[in-house]
Amino acid sequence: MKGNFRWRLLLIIFIFVGALIYFFPTLAGEIPGWWPKFLPQDKIHLGLDLQGGMHLALEVEAHKAVESSVERIKNDLKASLKKERIFFTYLDRVRGDQIEVTLLNPEVKGKFDDYLTDQYPILREMDVQREGDRVKVLLEMDTKQKEAIEKFAVDQALETIRNRVDQFGVAEPEITRQGENRILIQLPGVKDPQRAKDLIGKTALLEFKLVDDEYDLRRALAGEIPFGDVILYQRVVDPQTEAVRKTPFLIRDKTLMTGDALKDARVRLDSYNMPYIALSFNPAGAKLFDQITADNVQKRLAIILDNNVYSAPVIKQRISGGEAVIEGSFSMQEAHDLAIVLRAGSLPAPVRILEERTVGPSLGQDSINKGIKSIIIGGILVVLFMVAYYRFSGVVADMALIMNLILILAVLAALRATLTLPGIAGMVLTVGMAVDANVLIFERIREEVRLGKPPRAALESGYSKAFLTIMDANVTTLIAAVVLLQFGTGPIKGFAVTLSIGILASLFTAMVVTRFVFDAILSRVRVKRLSI
Repeated sequence: MKGNFRWRLLLIIFIFVGALIYFFPTLAGEIPGWWPKFLPQDKIHLGLDLQGGMHLALEVEAHKAVESSVERIKNDLKASLKKERIFFTYLDRVRGDQIEVTLLNPEVKGKFDDYLTDQYPILREMDVQREGDRVKVLLEMDTKQKEAIEKFAVDQALETIRNRVDQFGVAEPEITRQGENRILIQLPGVKDPQRAKDLIGKTALLEFKLVDDEYDLRRALAGEIPFGDVILYQRVVDPQTEAVRKTPFLIRDKTLMTGDALKDARVRLDSYNMPYIALSFNPAGAKLFDQITADNVQKRLAIILDNNVYSAPVIKQRISGGEAVIEGSFSMQEAHDLAIVLRAGSLPAPVRILEERTVGPSLGQDSINKGIKSIIIGGILVVLFMVAYYRFSGVVADMALIMNLILILAVLAALRATLTLPGIAGMVLTVGMAVDANVLIFERIREEVRLGKPPRAALESGYSKAFLTIMDANVTTLIAAVVLLQFGTGPIKGFAVTLSIGILASLFTAMVVTRFVFDAILSRVRVKRLSI
């Protein structure tokens, strides 16, 4: 009996001291210098509704990913047909995700069909029309292939946004998928919402293309753009006047290389202390960049991000090191954000903001104050009721209740969970549930006392008879909390976290701590009548 008593005492001390250690950084606010580094340093993380921040609901325009895939197939098909001498007079993407081809004559159509079946099985003919000797064919991507591309686009967008937010430095962000093509983002503590939106929503499609210096740029600007070229602009902002100047470039439409070949992107400073982006490529990218620069010496290579020309340097010699730079009129913050999106990768499709909410820190602090006030008022009322109704036993239950709250907060800090306003509601509910367990126990003990049993026997019988009822009530609630935790998002998950922790803590304090206190008193003092 004494050995069992000692082990229970050590268990309670161990758990309570551990809880105080984990709770101390939150309680202290600023961690003092004497606090050892090997002890926990993390405070309880506050959710969006408590510390302020951003809530965004995004829609991934997955059909744009299909269009991009069709565009790449179109360019590849155009080059392949020329190489195979399958003659056509027109080939372009139409209606977003279809390809229209006008073949020279019916004989060419036969060769075209054979080549298409062999090399492009994902394309199928939607319509065939004769226009004199010409044959016009309308192609479309296979439906299953479209669905696969759209699903992959949403999955990749979710991962890319998560990588960008992680590098942005937001503590405890909430990034989850909703439905087929929506993404829910919560960024607690964000102080610059516009910068966060720009960082998240930037497509960041990095492309390397040649500048067409052989054709007159003025004629192109007048509307005579040669086949296979496109006009893009370099946007330069004067740092003093903030005036925007746009410089036009005539760019070859063929993409020589994309950001998929990047290994890293870092901000560096030049000799004038101006920031630029240093790029390094993966082995395949380094080999491709080496080939591109070797084949195009003395030509200008445009570095393009989201159809904006950042720089177009002349390739003076073959570059074999697998490195390049992006120069521009960057501020340090712009360069840093650009490096983040390049490292995280480009979005496979544009994203559209469906819903945006910003919670100010003052509103969040007001929620904290009201939440703490509700816990204090509720706690005081419960404490007074328990003392008035159950006398000394009520005092024991109140001690367990205080320990219960400390345990909840300590576990939140230890698990680095996020405390939300519904989470505070979960704590208030837990206070009631913790007291409910003690009420069940005390009422059972009262029944045993009325039957004439001595204090120790009444205590033993009361706890054993109440155990199954308490377990049944708490386990069913715990199952509901786990389901909410698994399938809920944002505030619902915050409520489920504190409720789950609170249930386990209340079981421990009601069944172990209060029982230990009663056993300790009865083993040292001769009690004729329980104060209950």
